[in-house]
Amino acid sequence: MKHYFIKKNLILKSIVIIFTIAMLFSCENDINKVNIITAKDSLPIESIKNLELIYSDSGYVKVFLKSELLDSYSDLKDPYTEFPKGFEILFLDTLKNIKSKMTADYGISYDKKDIMEAKNNVVVINYKTKETLNTEHLIWYKREKKIVSDVFVKITQEKRILYGNGLESDQTFNSWKILEPTGIFNYNSDDEK
Repeated sequence: MKHYFIKKNLILKSIVIIFTIAMLFSCENDINKVNIITAKDSLPIESIKNLELIYSDSGYVKVFLKSELLDSYSDLKDPYTEFPKGFEILFLDTLKNIKSKMTADYGISYDKKDIMEAKNNVVVINYKTKETLNTEHLIWYKREKKIVSDVFVKITQEKRILYGNGLESDQTFNSWKILEPTGIFNYNSDDEK
């Protein structure tokens, strides 16, 4: 009788182990289904290829934006627009001359906050002062008309290169300051002449 009880107990344990293993493998399929359903919810509501967008104010074209791809997620609680393949923004004067240009390999614009983040290979060029800013992350505050970076920046001028961590500037890169300059700076009064 004892022998029969041990066999029955062993069979019962085997059934429990097989049932547990079967549940684990069946859960894998359910997780895949959940991931597919979740992925559908994160798809953009609108995608536009080869976008050219003009922003105007008081009848004057102020900003011209170009992007290979725009994905809009406007149906979310915090809507945003993504530029997964990068963008180019031209800032224009009242005569439609280009004052400055901003490019990046990736961008994201938050509709409610009215800000745009530029990431990866960010370049801002001021054509009047002939200065170029290079960084990996920049935030454009549209309402305040300013740009800010909190990472390493490099500014190339005609006769020198400046380095630092962080930057504040107007959106056209006319008036700027490096928050934490780094490196050795040589100043020669003849450079100003």
